[in-house]
Amino acid sequence: MFYLYIIYSERADKYYVGHTNNVKRRVEEHNSNPRMTFTHKFRPWFLMASFAISENRGDAVKVEKYIKRQKSRRLIERLIDIDFIPIGNLRSLVRVLP
Repeated sequence: MFYLYIIYSERADKYYVGHTNNVKRRVEEHNSNPRMTFTHKFRPWFLMASFAISENRGDAVKVEKYIKRQKSRRLIERLIDIDFIPIGNLRSLVRVLP
């Protein structure tokens, strides 16, 4: 299963959206791998939300790109709100508790 995840850096007050097949491992990489070119500057990162997307990586990439194209912090903050119910292009998101 591939997941969309949202992490947050308090230090920089930034969100990062990505996809992976192992959320826990990926967040650990963001917090420890020196090759993470964007995220290494803003450590530590905290998992805010994760969503099951599909068994197909391509579906996860499409959702990730859609969210990033919106360039909307408000959308990301709505996605991490536990009461938000995704609709439209995001209706395929299934929340997974962090």
